[in-house]
Amino acid sequence: MRYLMRPATLYLLLTYICLSAVPFVPALLGKPVAQPWQVLGIELLAWMAAWAVFRRPARFHWLLIPTFLALPTEIYLLTYYGQGISTHHLGIIAETSPMEAMEFLGSKVWLMLAVLAGAVAWWFTTLRAARSTRQLDWDDSSRIVALVALIAGATVWGYGHEFGVSAQDTQPARRVLPPLAHLARAKVEPVKTASGSVGAGHTGLNLPPLPQWAQLPFDFEAFAQSWPFGLVARGADYYKERQHLAELGQRSSNFRFGARQAQPDTAPETVVLVLGESSRFDRWSLNGYTRDTNPQLAKEANLVTLPDVITAVSATRLSVPVIISRKPSMQSLNDGFAEKSFITAYKEAGFKTYWLSNQISFGEYDTPVSVFAKEADVIQFLNLGGFTNNSNLDEILLDPLRIALADTSPKKLIVLHSLGSHWNYSHRYPKAFDKWQPSLQGMDKPVYTDVTLKTHLNNSYDSSILYTDWFLAQVIGKLNGAGQRSTLVYVADHGQSLYDGSCTLGFHGHNTQNDFHVPAFVWYSDAYRERYPNKVGQLVRHRGARLATENMFHTLLDLGDIRYAGERLERSFVNPAFIEHKRYVDSYGWSNYDNANFKGDCREVIDRGTPLKREK
Repeated sequence: MRYLMRPATLYLLLTYICLSAVPFVPALLGKPVAQPWQVLGIELLAWMAAWAVFRRPARFHWLLIPTFLALPTEIYLLTYYGQGISTHHLGIIAETSPMEAMEFLGSKVWLMLAVLAGAVAWWFTTLRAARSTRQLDWDDSSRIVALVALIAGATVWGYGHEFGVSAQDTQPARRVLPPLAHLARAKVEPVKTASGSVGAGHTGLNLPPLPQWAQLPFDFEAFAQSWPFGLVARGADYYKERQHLAELGQRSSNFRFGARQAQPDTAPETVVLVLGESSRFDRWSLNGYTRDTNPQLAKEANLVTLPDVITAVSATRLSVPVIISRKPSMQSLNDGFAEKSFITAYKEAGFKTYWLSNQISFGEYDTPVSVFAKEADVIQFLNLGGFTNNSNLDEILLDPLRIALADTSPKKLIVLHSLGSHWNYSHRYPKAFDKWQPSLQGMDKPVYTDVTLKTHLNNSYDSSILYTDWFLAQVIGKLNGAGQRSTLVYVADHGQSLYDGSCTLGFHGHNTQNDFHVPAFVWYSDAYRERYPNKVGQLVRHRGARLATENMFHTLLDLGDIRYAGERLERSFVNPAFIEHKRYVDSYGWSNYDNANFKGDCREVIDRGTPLKREK
């Protein structure tokens, strides 16, 4: 063992131990580590596999370059956001240009470069150590045994992944589905039963499943959580999401609107769409709520509230496509759409387009939105912390908005996708906005299903609306400050249930009126009113109309005075041709919202007739 104490050997071993300890950084901060023993075991096996295949560290040390480069980011995210590099973060890294990174980081870019330089220097010094020492070479016969065991294990795991694992009993296991189960993306994956799984079936061969006793105790999520080898799994997941995104985009790749402005001019013009998140209509004081949650917006001139807007589905990935494209609400449960969004129509009409998002870009609930975001000229996803962990506040969108408004292009469309009031509500606003007490701030991982936290939950939710009010006022202030022709539309993707009265339902996806009834408004500048007085007049005239998120696509294009083939001006509430249409929501099938009863304190939507069947 004395050779292990030689400087080069000891330095190399300590480096590898430090790398392996990265997943346990949260423990140093007093935070739990998921599956710690499994992660540790997988790391030991991974190191053994690398050593067995390459025989000496100098040969596999080159493969560690990505993990050294990513190490500062991994530790930063674990420390401040409670999670490591994810598929979403890889998407941000891959799609952010150096210029965009400079604009986003500002003076901090030099600190980041210094840290990165330190990581590179660390890798070079350990490479030198790996080359100079031969004490860690694996030369004896045990290496052959390890290689055989590795090949056998990989073969067994691959067989089980491809052909599945047999269940212990003959009865198919029943899965308890969460409230939003029918809203989840339908995709081909191995489906686990109580004691087995269905294989991926890539080869098309019809071979028997792996016996239950032969299943290896390998968990892909634990492997992805490990370091440094888990970065490979995250990269594979990123590639899979990119493929899915490409498949969705391919469906509409050749679509064109043939859009143009009806009466184009050279005057600067900006149209802004703010997509809200998990916002309830009745928690806005603009809409009559007793708490003053909208003190800033209440002061705004030229702001027209829309008191009767409903969304057909209460999930972001399904509702947003209906808002920004012509996708019918009753097709919202199906992935993809054969047409592009209003972003492409604006591009065809000569507008420079932006998608600035505080949500994430990849994942089961996000990719169907990202496929439309990809249509924009400038795309920025700024959320580093996901949804359930501490994440960036919506104010992170303000500086990119400022840069967009300063762009010399005269015509601009800007989409701001906010995080709004997404759970955890207390993470959506700073301490200064924690107005109503007691709140969830300061609690470690509160659970939204805990009814004993009803008061805290509701107070934090209202504070998140208060912060949204401030954020929207800042956006309007920037548009006003430009002194140009501009208009802004705000609409939330869906609402939220908050244990109302005796109701025991929280979150969303429960078929309640509070899930479907969303806040919305339109603001316009004085210059916009001078240019389009008739549109403003029709907006005021129809402000109380029965509207749905299906109206937004048509209205947004009409606000820009954009004409295109197949347009339906009867769906635009800023047009004299506007006609109300039948509104359906996803409640036990497609229920007629305007012919429904609202049951109990939960306000569950129950069609008085027979709901239409969902498309499959």
